[in-house]
Amino acid sequence: MIRLRIKEIAEEKNVSMTRLSKLSTVDYKTVRKLFRDPNSEIGLSTLDKLAWALRVEPADLIEYTRTPPLIWQQEQTFNE
Repeated sequence: MIRLRIKEIAEEKNVSMTRLSKLSTVDYKTVRKLFRDPNSEIGLSTLDKLAWALRVEPADLIEYTRTPPLIWQQEQTFNE
């Protein structure tokens, strides 16, 4: 599972949603959505803007946790 850490990083740096929106030029509604739902999909340009505003690498804003395969994934092999 991929989860965004934007809210955690912003809070660690004492950056509010409003400030992050202004610094990154990302719409406030988008920032609010990403804070509320860390499993939201995000475009690479948005990720880049947020990382720049928070002064971190884009990879720092992403957390990956390996999860058990879904049924359709279990049926596929890498040799196909």
